Amino acid sequence: MRIEMKDIYKSFGTNPVLTGVDFELQDGEIHALMGENGAGKSTLMNILIGLHQRDSGTILIDGRETYFANPKEAERNGIAFIHQELNVWPDMTVLENLFIGKERTTALGLLNTNEMKALANEQFRKLSVTIPLNQEAGECSVGEKQMIEIAKALMTHAQVIVMDEPTAALTEREIKKLFEVIASLKKEGVSIVYISHRMEEIFTICDRITVMRDGKTIDTQAIPDTDFDDVVRKMVGRQLTDRFPQRAFQPGEVVLEVKNAFKTGKFKDISFSVRAGEIIGFSGLMGSGRTEIMRALFGLDALDSGEVWVRGQQVAIRNPHDAMQAGIGFVTEDRKDEGLILDFSIRDNMALTNLSSFAPKGVILDKKEKEFADLLIQRLQIKTESSSTPARQLSGGNQQKVVIAKWIGIGLSVLILDEPTRGVDVGAKREIYHLMNELTERGVAILMVSSELPEVLGMSDRILVVHEGEIGGELSRQEATQESIMTLATGGQ
Repeated sequence: MRIEMKDIYKSFGTNPVLTGVDFELQDGEIHALMGENGAGKSTLMNILIGLHQRDSGTILIDGRETYFANPKEAERNGIAFIHQELNVWPDMTVLENLFIGKERTTALGLLNTNEMKALANEQFRKLSVTIPLNQEAGECSVGEKQMIEIAKALMTHAQVIVMDEPTAALTEREIKKLFEVIASLKKEGVSIVYISHRMEEIFTICDRITVMRDGKTIDTQAIPDTDFDDVVRKMVGRQLTDRFPQRAFQPGEVVLEVKNAFKTGKFKDISFSVRAGEIIGFSGLMGSGRTEIMRALFGLDALDSGEVWVRGQQVAIRNPHDAMQAGIGFVTEDRKDEGLILDFSIRDNMALTNLSSFAPKGVILDKKEKEFADLLIQRLQIKTESSSTPARQLSGGNQQKVVIAKWIGIGLSVLILDEPTRGVDVGAKREIYHLMNELTERGVAILMVSSELPEVLGMSDRILVVHEGEIGGELSRQEATQESIMTLATGGQ
């Protein structure tokens, strides 16, 4: 299937999002679509599948002018979209999520559960997924939900698949398997639009790349004809000299110590300490227990046993309020469901963790709250018309910046960052890395969970590798390599 989108324009209210975009997808190619958060990538693809209607411009599919009324019609015509923000129904089983709206029935009109299970198991086998089909989707990790979405799209037998940050929550092993599936789809003539901020992936699997900036098409090139620096320059309109900023860690006092933490079925015998100004990277495969450890430290899930000490004092963390009182903040990996109140404004979301400072006498001082939000919007370069914009209207990367902004300036001792740059463009990643350095310079200790090995290597002072609920090993910044991390993550020594 060949797709041409010519001179596409789209505005939301008075905000122009696309201003004359051109994009072409050829038969059986993997075409990267890149740009900073808010560049218009997802909006362009949403117009293709009929989720949004263009203001002007032309869409040709196999040479015929074609416009879809909605995503269901696009799917019936062979175009599937794996969205960055996961569309999983938490109270339904994995099997029900896979076949929602596409249920298989018998001749009598009854659900053909056996057929659906067989099809689901076949697709999960191709993806090396081992999630029980009768498990409620709400019990799945973000990475597992991502694999459910990928499996759901692949079962439509689409001729074109749009993948928006498909590996953002996956680990190296899952990514490798997904790439094998993508390669086999390409051999079958399936075309893929691959939206990702992970540059290594683009240069590994894609044939061509189109770069967008500020709602415009900047350039389209074959992958062999470009490089990392060239793509970054076109994305951000400037040169980024170093991917990861330099760190000069000077160890301070121990601010957090965890002793023999245990959670049934999740992790056991977890012990570590972190010093003021230090970044500890937590690495490991999906399901290893990294996120579960962080959730317990923040009081989202109770520890069965173990001790937590903050600045030399033992603390009982039964809930997030206890954690915040102890000086611990948490940027969750699931910004949509756990990190933001999407219908609240940017300003209200940023103020949630520090309301007392904006309401000294029980009444919120709007001017003070607005000044705080405007300062953070400028500092983090959040793309928005104003601080009163609902968080729902922001791109995924800008939503992530709002989640991080909540914890700035409230006197934290420890900040937990779970996948802090998931779905964030290369320019915004660097801004977040600089912010992490600024926080550590003020004495904040950071625990960073990341599935991106270059990020773990580039930003961590020490690395703890989690394997099957236990700390499989510790690596210093000097001795850590991708190979040594993966060895420990898979149970090696």
